[in-house]
Amino acid sequence: MPVVLVFLGVVLVLALFLVFDSIFTVATAQAVVLQRFGKFLRVANAGLNFKLPIFDTIAARINLRVQQLDMEIETKTKDNVFVRIPVSIQYHVMSDKVYEAFYKLNDPSQQIQSFVFNVILGHVPKMNLDEAFLQQADIAMAVKSELDAIMADFGYNITKALVTDIKPDDKVKAAMNDINAAQREQVAANARGEAEKILKVKQAEADAQSKALQGQGIANQRKAIISGLQESVELFQKSVPGATPNDVLTLVMMTQYLDTLKEIGANSRTNTIMTPHSPGGLSEFFNELRNAVLLGMEAVQTPPPLAPRADGSGAGPQV
Repeated sequence: MPVVLVFLGVVLVLALFLVFDSIFTVATAQAVVLQRFGKFLRVANAGLNFKLPIFDTIAARINLRVQQLDMEIETKTKDNVFVRIPVSIQYHVMSDKVYEAFYKLNDPSQQIQSFVFNVILGHVPKMNLDEAFLQQADIAMAVKSELDAIMADFGYNITKALVTDIKPDDKVKAAMNDINAAQREQVAANARGEAEKILKVKQAEADAQSKALQGQGIANQRKAIISGLQESVELFQKSVPGATPNDVLTLVMMTQYLDTLKEIGANSRTNTIMTPHSPGGLSEFFNELRNAVLLGMEAVQTPPPLAPRADGSGAGPQV
């Protein structure tokens, strides 16, 4: 009896083992590779699955979700600047090519990285540093297109290839910043020069207009003075019989002279010197000016002397 119970117990345990060994589950976004005696059998998808116990084994559980592989590649640009390029590759196993993804690639991450290195080293050395900065998106597209064509045969789909940055040496960055700062300073200097030029032109135009208006004012002032002097002379001659215009002008000059002395004396900081400084000197100056004018008029009215002609026939005007 005990032997029978032991046998039944062994049979029961073996049956439970076989049942549990034949049932397995697959999570969402996963695939299971089944093998029978080491040979590929099939791919089990998400949900409850069955297999032959002992004969069938689970070779691997393949993740079908998008994964990201980060790497940093160092290379040289066309203008001999060494740069480090961080690259991120987002990829996933295609559900209908699980067999290729499991059996054809031993280390997918390492092999994807090798392909990315090959693409980057084939493109960036053909570009200058500035072109590499401007064409980051083009580099990423080239990486993705190359990987799509290669990795599709191995069961992998490249979702996205990202070139996140281009990192030159710190000294190169400092030099680029200095160049940029110098260019901006040059633009600012040109702008300041243009502003100063415009300001000076406007000031010159304003000065020209001011002087023109000032000249008009002085001309109008002199016209008014002449008109007033003319009226004063006429009134003085009417009031003082026998007075000549010269007497009137002398009186007017004396009056202006005294007014000038009054204004100079009222200002404590004046540096004006009057020559001559006596009232009699003003009369002498006026007489000299009048005599010079009269002599000039006589010289104009007197005809030039006659010079003898070359043929001896007479005299002609001397030139």
